[in-house]
Amino acid sequence: MEYNTIVKERIKRADAIVAAGGLERAIAAGAMAGQADLTLSEAIVLGLLLQNVTRYIGIFGHGSTEVAEVLRVYQAAGLVQTYNVRNEVEASHAAVALRWVTGEKAAVVTSIGPGALQALAGSLVSASDGIGVWYLFGDETTEDEGPNMQQIPKSRQHSFFSLCQTMGQAYSLETPHSITTALRRGLNTVDHPYRAGPFYLLMPMNTQCAILKSFNFEELPAQAPPKSGAAIDDGRYQAAAKALLAADRVAVKIGGGARNAGPEIEQFLELVDGVAVTSPLVSGVIAYDNPRNMTVGGSKGSLSGNYAMDQADLLVAVGTRFVCQSDSSRTGYPNAGQVININADIESAMHYNKTTAFIGDILLTLKRLNAELRKKRDQTGPKSGWFDQCQRKKTEWEAFKKIRYDKPCLYDEVWGREVLTQPAAIKTVVDWAKKNNAVTFFDAGDVQANGFQIVEDDRPGRTFTETGASYMGFSASALMAAGMSENKFYAVAMCGDGSFIMNPQVLIDGVQHGAAGCIVVFDNRRMAAISGLQNAQYGTDYGTSDSVEVDYVALAQAVKGISAFHGGYTTAELLDALENSRSQSGLSLVHVPVYYGPDESGGMGAFGRWNVGNWCEEVQALRHKIGL
Repeated sequence: MEYNTIVKERIKRADAIVAAGGLERAIAAGAMAGQADLTLSEAIVLGLLLQNVTRYIGIFGHGSTEVAEVLRVYQAAGLVQTYNVRNEVEASHAAVALRWVTGEKAAVVTSIGPGALQALAGSLVSASDGIGVWYLFGDETTEDEGPNMQQIPKSRQHSFFSLCQTMGQAYSLETPHSITTALRRGLNTVDHPYRAGPFYLLMPMNTQCAILKSFNFEELPAQAPPKSGAAIDDGRYQAAAKALLAADRVAVKIGGGARNAGPEIEQFLELVDGVAVTSPLVSGVIAYDNPRNMTVGGSKGSLSGNYAMDQADLLVAVGTRFVCQSDSSRTGYPNAGQVININADIESAMHYNKTTAFIGDILLTLKRLNAELRKKRDQTGPKSGWFDQCQRKKTEWEAFKKIRYDKPCLYDEVWGREVLTQPAAIKTVVDWAKKNNAVTFFDAGDVQANGFQIVEDDRPGRTFTETGASYMGFSASALMAAGMSENKFYAVAMCGDGSFIMNPQVLIDGVQHGAAGCIVVFDNRRMAAISGLQNAQYGTDYGTSDSVEVDYVALAQAVKGISAFHGGYTTAELLDALENSRSQSGLSLVHVPVYYGPDESGGMGAFGRWNVGNWCEEVQALRHKIGL
């Protein structure tokens, strides 16, 4: 069959799917045949359409022209939408943000070589934070006629495929008819109910246009993997309940896997007279003002969160994977003699010694454990003063924060005047965002670390803090999701000057694709998180600042369609700039000069331990002494 005939049939097929309201309906109604000759690229697009992937974002190149042609036809029919952008890392971040905030799926599509490598780097966010995203990468041809331009220059098969397999799950479409297996494995990965992640579909340039004869559409997978049940009951629910009610100081560490378990966690805390310590990923899963919420803990945690971790005699870990900053490099619980770990992932559930592991659905497991606790609670004696102790520490934390908010400006040598501190500036923006029901994205670095100590969310979905990979440039790129979603929302990107300048392409792409939001650039002319770490460890900073002043307002205004404002030097001026920003359509930018220096009230501080730099020997020795 000639390619022109294939194209004509493709157009008819797309129109039939639209008219019938879906691929399966079109076949059932007889509007299209159940089998057809089509290219591998069309089979990819149809397979993803069945999985509700209708958004494609990225940059086409010589390694993906056939896929682009299929998408052109299907977009013309109204079945898909392609968002061409200017950086593959940006594309990856936008796809992650879309899935994270709205649940809508997207595929990142690139050419061969550098573009795919950039998207692969960006996919570290998907892998680290457990967000399912498809990646379609052009790849070297299968006939090995000689090196393909932009492939890895090495005489070895599947070089790029090997890289992708190291990062996550991957499949190479060397054999066109293997597409159905590839789509099934991808569906299992991006829609995994507990540990989703990136799936890399490598598309050799010479197989993309290969014709699949009499392809059977029934072979395309559409059913996502189901959730598990509660963890098995082999006596451990009863044993755990007994241990929990006998313990004096229960701390519950809440990780990203517990995003949907807030109400059950609140009941659990009451039943065991425990307190919660959160990870930055789960802001709002239990309300900040819940008296049992000691807020974030770890190497950059709060006074109250770290106190609870340090003093607990029993740790309950719920849906957490124990990143070094989250548990102070495995030294966060020096007095915990026992661990109860609830997780759907075996590796995470068995991380600590002395663990009673509940491996299964977190929400269902908590429900069963709460039921067991209710049976036994009346059999226990009076509890200790643990809750009161922790409440006093949280009151101390609130006073600590208020001191910083009450002193919003400090003299900065770089700016040559008083400017806002990051605590005061971030507090102003997050409170304003909450009032305006905006979605807030936090970038890596000092803004992120101060931010997750400051936010006071009352529900999930207000704040998204990319702490899994801590990828500089994430928050600004994430604003693209506001233009891609079916359910439009207003977003605020909180980023430092260094993070913003790593991925400023959203200034153009956000206008192109109708994103609505505000980029707030907190500018201290340095990588303040690392400067602060260097000063804490070695008494001086090195290679983490610059002498170049950038007019970010002028930079943003150079892009037609962007509104830009100076954030001023007081909280009132910053609020005015935010209000001006919100009154605009589309994207805007607010530039805020912020303080960096030795005054402790210029930041939120750090109260945990971390196995980095010259702290390693001491932290490692403590870890081995604890033996948890």
